[in-house]
Amino acid sequence: MKILFLGPDDSPVVLYLRYRGEDVTTVRYALTPEYAKQFDWLISYGYRCILKKDVLDLFPDRAINLHTSFLPWNRGADPNYWSWKDDTPKGVTIHYIDEGIDTGDIIARESVDLFNKGTLRATYAELHVRMQCLFVCNWHNIKSGDVKRIPQPKFGSCHRSKDMPNLENGWDTLVKDI
Repeated sequence: MKILFLGPDDSPVVLYLRYRGEDVTTVRYALTPEYAKQFDWLISYGYRCILKKDVLDLFPDRAINLHTSFLPWNRGADPNYWSWKDDTPKGVTIHYIDEGIDTGDIIARESVDLFNKGTLRATYAELHVRMQCLFVCNWHNIKSGDVKRIPQPKFGSCHRSKDMPNLENGWDTLVKDI
């Protein structure tokens, strides 16, 4: 089985998969169907491009995204910031990828209590640790198809990169100041 990982080559998720003996190739650039068709699974984590239907059609029930928000809240870009700005639930979610922006059926999710202290950088790091743990705990069942699909409700929120304000202290902004 060949896995196409969309995201950084040094991701702990990639390291875990390789440790387990999985055949993983990483990509950070825009993906073409011609390239993607040689793979059996697609895992997206930290990938900032929207996948097109012709690519998604190659991976029925085998394309997943690891998203650092408690879906259906904060779909799209910069979910950590928006969970503080909009005072929405914080957490991590693994979901199937569909043609929408983070709208696919939920596979697993976990609420994360980040408290109201620290910086965006620190809470972002904590969300990634929790995301990686959620993936490790669920990968076997995801791969075998032994997961329950939970359709996402229509409510929630979505933000694009252009919605993100320019923060004076960037990711070192204290979350209590948002």
